Amino acid sequence: MDEDKKCWVLVSSLKEDSSIDDLERLTPLVKNLIDQWQSSGKIMWSGSFEDNNTGMAVFEATKEEAEKFYENYRTACSDLLEYRLHQWNAMPILSVLSR
Repeated sequence: MDEDKKCWVLVSSLKEDSSIDDLERLTPLVKNLIDQWQSSGKIMWSGSFEDNNTGMAVFEATKEEAEKFYENYRTACSDLLEYRLHQWNAMPILSVLSR
């Protein structure tokens, strides 16, 4: 893995006052963010948990790239989701897969 790149995890869940209709409105925005990320040749694994309320995205990025993605995510989702970005000290599997 590039020394500057690290694994990141973004965990999000619907706010209590959000509805399934809100989630359906939000889904294309999040999909667009992920598509933009992946179209630049970067890998991101994402999906929802069985509660249909919580989702997670795992990706490899520099701190600056991760912060920019987080800011774009915040802009799209802040009124409907609670979310947190964490650096994840995981095995560099995404680097291996991208080769």
